[in-house]
Amino acid sequence: MRWTLALLGSLSACTALGSTGAEPRRDADETAVHPEPARPLPSTSAQASGPARPSPVSPPAFGQYPWLEGGATGMPAPVDTLERRFSPPPGFTRVPLDPGAFGAFLRTLPLAAKGTPVKSYRGDEIRADGHPNVAAVVAIDIGKADLQQCADAIIRLHAEWRWSQGHRDQAYRTASGTKLEFQRYASGQRVRVDGNRLELVPSAKRAEPTHALFRTWLDDVFGWTNTGALARDGERVALGALRPGDFFVLTGVPFGHTVLVLDMAKDAAGRRAVLLGQSFVPAQNVHVIRPEPASAWFVIDEASGALTTPFWDPFPFDSIRRLPE
Repeated sequence: MRWTLALLGSLSACTALGSTGAEPRRDADETAVHPEPARPLPSTSAQASGPARPSPVSPPAFGQYPWLEGGATGMPAPVDTLERRFSPPPGFTRVPLDPGAFGAFLRTLPLAAKGTPVKSYRGDEIRADGHPNVAAVVAIDIGKADLQQCADAIIRLHAEWRWSQGHRDQAYRTASGTKLEFQRYASGQRVRVDGNRLELVPSAKRAEPTHALFRTWLDDVFGWTNTGALARDGERVALGALRPGDFFVLTGVPFGHTVLVLDMAKDAAGRRAVLLGQSFVPAQNVHVIRPEPASAWFVIDEASGALTTPFWDPFPFDSIRRLPE
């Protein structure tokens, strides 16, 4: 079965919704769609000292992040949280969030040590420490294949949040519309390709719905979803209703991209500043991006009509979506 899927090709998270048939996943060795900004080389002293040590403060609790329990291979160690590392810009205050909301889950995401580079699923360095547009690396595993790309990272975090809330009924749709349900996966059903159609057939033994099985199911989901599916299935959100957990998504032919709102703050005038996270092609560490080295926060300019980020074309404000909570 795996040989068959590899032959036909799987769907890229950073591809757009096109035909209803199977779409090829973008190969990891292809040139990036948009060139990255030049990276300054770290200084000699920075190279010698390695990743910065965490501040001598009481360690944060990471109990609500289930992937940390297994200690996945290649995952950077968690030392800090998003909230603790990134204070709002001067004059801004974090918006209140329901403690059980997806946004609250993202606000306290575990982060790797300062100085951790962005690596691919193969372990090679993609963006070095000191990259002007990378603020931090999230302490979450990538997986062993080129699967957890941009849209996949949003699905991963959304699914893990729901798992942490006790839900075991997660389901996401493929680019062609096939619904992939974790409960059916646990019952032994697997995806089979029938021409240009996907179908679920009994082909494995029933298994306990453990988190390890859940993580394996997510890789199957990643193989068949993409930015087009996220744009289609996400609820449209007006800029005025933007909140942490929402995402900006652009589809395109053949590739698209998406960024996730990890946190948000407001000032007295009502201006909003957001922290953004992404993965990319090839599958790589989920990371916090920044507009410039001096700040990790993107201040939204409503008059501009779009959110400008460093790795893709500007995201129009009508590209905001929200997955069900």
